[in-house]
Amino acid sequence: MRALVVYESMFGNTATIARAVADGLAETFQVTVADVHSRPPATGMDLLVVGAPTHAFGLSRPATRADAARQGEVRTGAQEYGVREYLDALSLPAGAPVAAFDTKVNKPMLTGSAARKAARKLHGLGARVVLPAQSFRVGGTTGPLIDGELERARQWARSVAAAVPG
Repeated sequence: MRALVVYESMFGNTATIARAVADGLAETFQVTVADVHSRPPATGMDLLVVGAPTHAFGLSRPATRADAARQGEVRTGAQEYGVREYLDALSLPAGAPVAAFDTKVNKPMLTGSAARKAARKLHGLGARVVLPAQSFRVGGTTGPLIDGELERARQWARSVAAAVPG
């Protein structure tokens, strides 16, 4: 079985979580990990996992990506295209298994989730969300990841894999 992990990452934290998710899925799936700005096709995949940083309580937009770029050095291509645009252009077969995760600043009162927004968009495309959206914590806008989040991402991915029939 084949899985595609597509991520958007401004400072590298979401990319790092995406690789940990891929590690967890690799026990069950042949996994491809791709930065969203490469616009990877989901055709022929048995599972699509989408990851994004939470910006302004949800998925990034051009303005929030530009704002993030003013807060630190961003990865090449990070401002040009995000998960929001990827999902707007995506076509999936009805019932396709999907999951979503995000990264967000580790503040207890901070609401909103890019992963929940992505999961709703995926569901709206007719996909089947196999597990609730998951958030992974970073210590500040530019990071680093909070201790233990990489292993938590691997474990979440194993649970995602177990929820996919076949």
